[in-house]
Amino acid sequence: MHSPFPFDNLLVFGFLSVLLLFGTLVRAKTPFVQRYLFPSCLLGGVLGSILINFDLVKISTTHLETFAYHLFNLSFISVGLTRDTEANRAESSKGKFLKGTLWMALTQGITFPLQALVGGLVVLVMGLFGVNLFKTFGFLAPLGFNEGPGQALSFGKVWEGLGFEHAATIGLTFAAVGFIFSFFIGVPLANWGLRKGLATGEAKKLPPEFVAGLLPKSKKGESAGNLRLHSSNIDSMAFQVAMVGLVYLLTYFLVDFLGTLVGTDTAKMLWGFFFFFGLGIAIVVRTIAEKIGIGHLLDEGIQKRITGWSVDYLIVATIPAIQFAVVWNFALPIGLICAINGLLTTLLVLHLGRRLPSESLERTVAIYGTVTGTVSCGLLLLRIVDPEFKTSVAIELAVMNLFVLPILLSCVMLVNAPIWWGWSLELTLLAFAGIALTSYILMRLLRILDKPISKESIRKP
Repeated sequence: MHSPFPFDNLLVFGFLSVLLLFGTLVRAKTPFVQRYLFPSCLLGGVLGSILINFDLVKISTTHLETFAYHLFNLSFISVGLTRDTEANRAESSKGKFLKGTLWMALTQGITFPLQALVGGLVVLVMGLFGVNLFKTFGFLAPLGFNEGPGQALSFGKVWEGLGFEHAATIGLTFAAVGFIFSFFIGVPLANWGLRKGLATGEAKKLPPEFVAGLLPKSKKGESAGNLRLHSSNIDSMAFQVAMVGLVYLLTYFLVDFLGTLVGTDTAKMLWGFFFFFGLGIAIVVRTIAEKIGIGHLLDEGIQKRITGWSVDYLIVATIPAIQFAVVWNFALPIGLICAINGLLTTLLVLHLGRRLPSESLERTVAIYGTVTGTVSCGLLLLRIVDPEFKTSVAIELAVMNLFVLPILLSCVMLVNAPIWWGWSLELTLLAFAGIALTSYILMRLLRILDKPISKESIRKP
């Protein structure tokens, strides 16, 4: 019997929920998984990928990509609505904090162009051997490695409409490989630093609940946020979600309006920047709320939970959307770009990290997880070397996004240069090289880098 109501979207939601629960169980019970701290969303995504690619579950990749695209946008909007805490503002005034923040921002400002250069050069070299790839093929690498599956999917889907077949799947593949580097290289790197005594504080064994991913019955968890509205009026969670929905609606109408002012191809590309417009409008809405005296109603705790929820479902949706047959057809260029980028990114981050005057290990692993996976990966790696977040690095990682935004915005505009402005691939790569060089020069001018430090100097205040 057919239901009088469509269930497709909610069935996809239910499927993703089961995958997340499966990942949670595997993390709690499997020592190998615990050793590398694989999150539940990644584990569930791997199971979903197997089920879908072997036709054991009938869900179209279009459904999964649609879910992931909207969740990616929601995560950025909730970030924009999250109010700054007193702790963040207090730390921001410290010079040491500022230097660490700038170092991570400029490191990302070097790694994104580096990964784009590698991707573009591989495309050029393969073209010499008769393998003609779409001109932005290699630029999916930094979008996947540096920005995560959301941006890789967002731009890939738009590029498909401009003639780049299977761009979304290829972008998600780069993101998935980035996660592999983040955990299989990042976790051993963090543990090696601890064994060598490079951590600022004393090494401590990770608590069982962190390793297993489950809190014991006897331990009270942290507060998820505060109730900012009275339940006789509206549930606080409903209000926080409604604010996200308001910004989403405003963003949709803005992007749709801007599309009427430009050409068809550019209008299509604007939907790939939906997350950026959403972030901007969310910040404006939050600022207005502060000005008129109702900013306190936006609870940072609950907004962070909305962000985390969106990211977990985003990742568990993107991994199953990868089509094995497509990846196999492009195995050589994908493999070359991933291998070279993984190696060079690792070496570069280690090189820059060794020249930090303080908290070198903490900042190194945090930014490494970020430029190969997501900010969440960076925080996971940081937790290994700084279990109680006693250093300022966790806050630096959050504030870093403000400093790096102009660089990343330039980079994500530049990946579209061959399509938007008809730039040659060579000219685009030259521009990326300029951004990387500028970021490195700024590190020198701001005196963020120092001589390679020794183990003994790590512990000096």
